[in-house]
Amino acid sequence: MLIAGGLLVDGTGAEPTHADVLIDGDRIVAVGPELDAPPGVEVLDASGRLVTPGFIDIHTHSDVSLHLDGRGESKLRQGVTTEVIGNCGFSPYPLTTGARRDQLDLLEGIGDPRIDPDWTDLEGYAAALTEAGIAVNVASLVGHGALRLAVAGTSDRSLGAAELTAACALLDTQLSQGAFGMSTGLTYVPSRFADRDELMGFSEVLAAHGALYATHARGEAATSIREAAELSLGTGVRVQYSHLAINDPARWGGAQHVIDLIAEQRAAGADIAADVYPYAASASALTQYLPVWIQDGGIDAMRLRLADPDVFTRAAQDLARGWGISPVTGRIPWFWDRVEISRGDRIAGVRDGETIQAAARRLRRDPAGLVLDLCRVGGHRVQVVLHYRTEEDMQAFLGADFTTMGSDGSAVPYEVDRHPHPRFFGATARTLGRYTRDLELFSWARAVHKMSGAVADRLRLTDRGTVRAGLAADLVVLDPDQVNDRATFAEPKQAPVGIDHVIVNGVHVVADGQQTEDRPGRVLRHQSRKDQP
Repeated sequence: MLIAGGLLVDGTGAEPTHADVLIDGDRIVAVGPELDAPPGVEVLDASGRLVTPGFIDIHTHSDVSLHLDGRGESKLRQGVTTEVIGNCGFSPYPLTTGARRDQLDLLEGIGDPRIDPDWTDLEGYAAALTEAGIAVNVASLVGHGALRLAVAGTSDRSLGAAELTAACALLDTQLSQGAFGMSTGLTYVPSRFADRDELMGFSEVLAAHGALYATHARGEAATSIREAAELSLGTGVRVQYSHLAINDPARWGGAQHVIDLIAEQRAAGADIAADVYPYAASASALTQYLPVWIQDGGIDAMRLRLADPDVFTRAAQDLARGWGISPVTGRIPWFWDRVEISRGDRIAGVRDGETIQAAARRLRRDPAGLVLDLCRVGGHRVQVVLHYRTEEDMQAFLGADFTTMGSDGSAVPYEVDRHPHPRFFGATARTLGRYTRDLELFSWARAVHKMSGAVADRLRLTDRGTVRAGLAADLVVLDPDQVNDRATFAEPKQAPVGIDHVIVNGVHVVADGQQTEDRPGRVLRHQSRKDQP
């Protein structure tokens, strides 16, 4: 294929230039002005369009959704050609005999139906995806939660020396199989129980492989940024601070202070960067917001505990005090009208898309008690959207020099049976349309770089992310005047506009805005530093 007549934004951050791109097989073979098309080559007219690398979404939760449906519609239609999975401490491997049930319980926290796979490690997971066929590429991180459950179960204590050694060996195996790094979810059980020594031990293994440490951090920004930076300074590991945001209303408007903190740690030598998604609302499993003691011992223990009316009453009183940690107020206060149910499975009579406040009023329930019932029955699979951020803070983070765009969403079919955050369907197009073209938060070159070349650099993904001869042919052709998201919180399951063509590994998978049946995606492998001469 020859993509001709377009304005090339090559993913390096360089200014756009008029250039054609020639593809042969799964590789780019030439880039330059007015290339000649060899006989029999398909010519794609890109006049009036931007030609970019395929976008690499550095923060996704498509671990299960792509196993269930390899089309990856919601992401591919946005021009995403590579999904980085295994974030926030969740991953579909390793699965171990003694901890398998708890590991699969935890995996439900990313919002997909429960699965019962026959794999145990990255090799097996990759083989399953490859056999079924996927339309996008996958680069995988190992979830800290699965590692911790493998050696210590649902325990809330620090890992002992022997347990840490065993968990690090398990991590080492997955990294040797091609995982790009490890992630933590330090506000989720059991990841939240990790202490400094445990995180330092894992970071040493990651650094030895040249792999990434991605952290869903805990606590307020000053503490969590220093904790993450300390790991980099102490071990040399590259740190990715996940979905940078300010959720505490007492801290809203403080983005510049947080940016300065990260810049300070970078200047001191910490290899730390961050990702941001372009919305002033988050989403996650509802169990994340419960007091730790309620979840102690895992889902079954929580259900048994909440079956006692006296304990249930005490838990509701504790939950009503707030969630998370605020350095100003102790806990972040509940604004129940800002907590929207995205997957409630009709438990206790709730409806997807309504707020906890609206559901509680309709059902004549106390909001905290309703939340406990949702978690007691639904476990980690109950999902919510929290409108606990400001547009101003988000824009400041998105525009920072050290950030990339990562959606925190999943690749799902448009007919998915839930009410997800619109980031699943529009984050990339929203970055290009609203924040690049309309608000001019950054240039086209910088926006594309934040979603391609900069991400590839962060992952050490050497054959993708920019448009250059010899690299993989992952490409997007888009209309700069039309590209935009259409997904909203009220109606999230809507395709973007202006993404005309998407090519994955040389195969035309979106043509004139419509997805084909092809599934040329691959499970990508990180080349460990240990394997290099």
